[in-house]
Parts: sequence; structure tokens; C-alpha cells
Amino acid sequence: MPSGNPVKSAFSMLANFIKSWDKSSDVPVFISPGDLIPFMTESKHSTDMEHDKALSGGSTAAVARFTESMNYLVRILERMEKFYDSIGGIIGYQVAALELIKASELEADKSNPQWTRRGAVGAGQLKKRFSVPHGPDLAKDHKYANQAASWGLEGLPDMAEIYPLGGAGDRLGLVDEVTGECLPVAMLPYCGRTLLEGLIRDLQGREYLHYKVHGVQSITPIAIMTSSAKKNNERVHALCENLGWFGRGKQNFRLFEQPLVPTVAAADARWMVSDPLTAVLKPGGHGVIWKLASDEGVFQWLSGLGRKAAIVRQISNPMAGVDTTLLALSGIGLKHNKKFGFASCRRNVGAAEGVNVLTEQRNGDGSWEYAITCIEYTEFSKLGIADVPVSSGSLEAQYPANTNVLYVDLAAVERIASSRTAASLPGIIMNLKKPTVFYDQHGLKHSVQGGRIECTMQNIADSLVNRRSSIISPEEHDELDTYVIYNERRKVTSSAKRRRKPNDASLHQTPDGSFLDVTRNAYDLLRSCGVVMPEMSGNHCYVDTGPPFIALLHPALGPVWDVTRQKIKGGSIAERSELQLEIAEFSWRDVELSGSLLVQATNAMGSVQEGIVQYGIGCGRCRLHGVHIRNKGVDWDGKSNVYWQHQVHRHEALEIILHGNAEFEAFDVVLEGSHRFEVPDGHCMRVTSGASGLSYMTTPLAGEAANTGTWFWQYEVDIVGQFVLNMVES
Repeated sequence: MPSGNPVKSAFSMLANFIKSWDKSSDVPVFISPGDLIPFMTESKHSTDMEHDKALSGGSTAAVARFTESMNYLVRILERMEKFYDSIGGIIGYQVAALELIKASELEADKSNPQWTRRGAVGAGQLKKRFSVPHGPDLAKDHKYANQAASWGLEGLPDMAEIYPLGGAGDRLGLVDEVTGECLPVAMLPYCGRTLLEGLIRDLQGREYLHYKVHGVQSITPIAIMTSSAKKNNERVHALCENLGWFGRGKQNFRLFEQPLVPTVAAADARWMVSDPLTAVLKPGGHGVIWKLASDEGVFQWLSGLGRKAAIVRQISNPMAGVDTTLLALSGIGLKHNKKFGFASCRRNVGAAEGVNVLTEQRNGDGSWEYAITCIEYTEFSKLGIADVPVSSGSLEAQYPANTNVLYVDLAAVERIASSRTAASLPGIIMNLKKPTVFYDQHGLKHSVQGGRIECTMQNIADSLVNRRSSIISPEEHDELDTYVIYNERRKVTSSAKRRRKPNDASLHQTPDGSFLDVTRNAYDLLRSCGVVMPEMSGNHCYVDTGPPFIALLHPALGPVWDVTRQKIKGGSIAERSELQLEIAEFSWRDVELSGSLLVQATNAMGSVQEGIVQYGIGCGRCRLHGVHIRNKGVDWDGKSNVYWQHQVHRHEALEIILHGNAEFEAFDVVLEGSHRFEVPDGHCMRVTSGASGLSYMTTPLAGEAANTGTWFWQYEVDIVGQFVLNMVES
């Protein structure tokens, strides 16, 4: 900043910036030099003379506040100018906002749109035709699902993970109980841990499976896009620090912060302000992730680590890691050299969800262009897409859902992101559906119709078209650079985006609804293991009385369900029971559970050495064969129970806690009432039936067993991709 009076210097810098902006465009600007300082001094009704006095040397506190606000605004503007250079910087941002608002006004009489998108059909383009994209259905072809998953498992060392965590998540209404500050989505306490922890546990489950099958440890680098909204970046970094970077090493993470953008009024595109010098700012949508990753060197970082592709998933969807979905998605992408892929599923007619489509467009020279991409539901009317059922009387829509569970070829996406063209900011849209709510410097609440420009990350696929000299048949769609796979909806998506209101029976996009889908998945899995289970009931029963049971399984227990089926066989779980397995090396044979069973291994997947989890080394192990467990379990009438957070009060429980390389074994016994078995590191506890009741024996692990345990699971993948496990006794 120039020397001299800091207030005058900062004001002069910003005023000159705005003046140059005004002179180069006819775009109306909300913030002008005259608007910047009406409340600079401590008085709320300052005169012009007082303004001048403040500029030339007002109270120290007022000058400091002014300087701080000015500097922050200048930084925001400078970053906007640089980041949005591919569309003309700040001026281009403003022009785009005006175009979108005008387009919305033109469409209002026809369809009353909630959103509008820039450049959905560009000038001079022939109209695109849309059809349902062809792709493998993992739910219908179990053998192919496992084959594709085995490809993904083999290629895991070539993969990275990218998480867009920059969203504010206003609809969840998260608040820090200590400070009262608003929290971002990543901090949502879900199933006993934050959503971010859940995503990384899913990844570690796949890494553990890779280690067990291929005998080599691979730590996947994770790139996380954050924002400054609700201290998102600061909180995510602190969470990673507090949890020791999840036993993965700080060097395997890269956090990069997306820019905040101003909200504009729908009436005239003027910027909204909550305070002098303080624009109302929001994150610019997850679609900025590609250009931001290019600008911040994230692609280069991943390339330097030898990574060719990445899985992208959103923080608000904890379901994508179920069974074969992510491994199959990456496996097909790597095996067939694809550039971009979607994991999709069925969608109901009328759902507020985008769809995946195959676009087919004939060019002026007679050639054809093809791509699988996404269209937002608010664009249906504009683009002529009918939201109709697949058949008469069906609830399922013709087009499948876009879930934002993606596969990306890093080199292909980087070429677009670094192009310095409008394509680097894909799917520019503006949400004009909801008013923007904010509070001014007097504490007064304002609600103004408007929005901010957002980009959609999935629409980078619009730039990954394949050109053909003539029209192609549906059989040739598999040859395109873009692709789609299908699976059961509960294995792909069930989002936690909004807080369920008291007495609201709707569970859609709530943590409650998402947790109920976790329960339904557990039901399907355990039933397929031969475990007798209580029947699942509808949403209304959950709202009234909670879930019929609780079953939370560590991802490393599978994560592919065929692996879990070989670890858990037979037995039963009574209604209103609870099963929590925080362990990977586990064997269940004909166990009957009525009550609560909590198994926790401190080294679920291995021991941490120099900050890195060493998979398979020093794992806790547990075998329960022919065991009958009976206790009072969860207090299902407890008023403080929050099932989706896994905050429950229990009357009784069987707890098995394994420290380090500890083992617990129970064979053909009845364990009634509350028990807490805590096994020290390097020991094995065996529980059997004695003459006077239960018999306990704890012995140290000796020899080779001190490293491998007295038994372990040996994993193999056969020639057709089927997972085969064998128990090896030491």
C-alpha cells in the first residue's frame, strides 16, 4: 500500500480501482466512492465534514476499522479480478450477472425459472438432442461390478481424491455450541464423527483392501477445496491437525481456498452490502475447483506424485463409498482411458436434481459431437427436456440423477482449466430463486432477491466432446471419452444438506434421511450375510420411533460387500439392537445379538508409525463364534437420543476394546448383561464357558503371533475379479 495516511491511501486505491472499472464499462456498480464511507466515524449520523475529518485523521478506532475493512475489500476485488480473468475479471463477472438476470426476465413469462445458466446454448449452435446415456448397471450385473472394482483396486496407486468443501451449508444451520459461531458442512457430526472424517475413512477402507490384496501400502493424496465462509478453511485445517492428518501425513493433503464473490440484486445487479465497505460475499460454486486447482498448482502437485486421475465427491453425500461404486467408477475410467465419468442412479419425477444425459449435436460442417454431461433441473424447460416417467404409472424419471460423484482424468481437465477461456469456469449459473438474507451494521435484517454467479464442476464435461463424421449408434457410445455407471440409489447418494425441522415428516436431503439409508444399506448387507434381521419400515416409523436397529460398520471391514460377507455369516440381530464394529480383522459366525454390541479396535487397520498408519501391522482382531449376546442395550425412549449423530443413551452393552495388537475370542458362550472386555496391547483374551460360569483367560502374544496375531484374513482376487478370503491360523 502507498505510504502516507493509511486511510487516504486505501481509499484512494479503491476509489481509483472503481473509477477505472466504471470508465471501461457501462455496467452499473453498487459500490461507489460516495457509498464507501457513510459510517466511517463512530457517529451513525456523520456529516460530510465529519467524513472529511475521518479521512484526514479521525478517531484511532474509526480509522483502524476503516483501514481494515478497506484492505479486506481491496483483497477481495484483486482476487476476483485475477481469478475471473478468463471471462474479463470483475467487469466480466458483472456482465455475466447482467446477462443471467436479463435471461431470467425473458424466460419469466414462459417458465418462471428459479435458476438461469449462461451459455447453455450458444449463439450459432444447432440445437442439441438429448437421450438417456448407456452404461453398466452395477446393481444388475454383480460379476461385472466386482470385475470393475478389481480394476479400480489395482489402479488405486494412480488415483487421487478431490473434495469440494467450500460450501457454506446455510440450510443445515450448524452452530458451535461453545462459541455460537456458524459452522460449515464439513463439521456436521454424522454417525459419531464429522462428515470429512467419514469421507477419509471410506478412502482408507479402499486403501486397506488394496494392501490386503496386493501386499503394498498406497496412501492417496487428497486435495480439498475450502473457502473462508464460516471459517471453513481454518476449521478444516484445525480438524486435520487435531486428528493427526488422519494418520496419512500432512504432506499427502493440499488445501486450497476458493474465492468469495459478491451477491447482486436481481433488480439491477448492484452489489449487496451489509456494512460500509463490506459486500455480502458467498462461495462461487464448486465449479471453480478446476481453474482454482490449476492456478494454485494442485494439478502439478498430483502429477508430481504420479497420479493420473481422481475421484471427486461432495462432502454432503456420505453414501458414495458403499460397496463397489467408487472402485468400479475409477476402474472403468482407468481401464478404458476415459476422460470423465459419472456415478448415477434412478431419479424420481419432479425431484429437484440435475440429470445425466447424452448430448448429440450436428455441426454446420455435417459432423456430430457427443458427450455425456449434466443438465440442472432448472434448465429442463429452457432446453426442452420433459421430466416424465420411464413408463406409465411409474415414479422413476426418464433421465437418471446427477449425483456429483465423478471420475476425472487430471491431464484432460487441467488442459481446460488452464486454457484461460470461459470453458475454465464451466456451467455458469445464477440462483434467483431465494432471497439473500443478511444483517446490516445496525443489526437490521434484510432480504433481497438476488444471487451470485456460481459454476458447476460437473459441466466441465461439456468441453470433453467427441467429434464423429457421422451419427453413431448406441452401441458405440461406450467409445466416448465420457461415461456413466449406474447403481442402486442408496449406494450412490443420500445427501445431508438441510436440517429437518421439528415435526417435519419429510426426510429428503436431511441427516435423518441419510442415516436411515445407512440403516437400509446395513440391512441389505447383513441380510445377504445370512443374518436374520427385523424388517425395515417406512420413513414415517423412523420419524415417530427412530430406526428399527443401529448397525455401523467400519469401511475396512469390506468395503466391497463380498468381502464383508465372508467375515460375517449367519446368526441374528433382534429388533432394537445395536451393532458397532470399529474393526477390520473380524470374524462373526452364528452370533445372536439382542441388545448392544460395541467392538472397538484402537488400531482398526494398523498401527501409526511416524504419523502414518501402517496397514495390516499391529491390528486388533476379534472372533465371535456361536455367541449369544443379551442385554438391555439402547434406551430407545431416551429424549436426548440423536440417532444420525450416533448420540444414544444405553441401559447395558457388551463392549470389547482392543488396544494395539490385541485379540478377543469368544466361542459358544452366552454373554448376558453389561460387560466391558478391555484387552491390552500384545495380548489375547479368550472367553469360554466354565463350570461356574464364564471363564476368562488373557495371555501375551508370543513369537510370530506378536506381529501377525494368532490368525489373519488372507485376501485374493481371482481371474474374473471375485474377492476370496481365507482365514490363516498362525
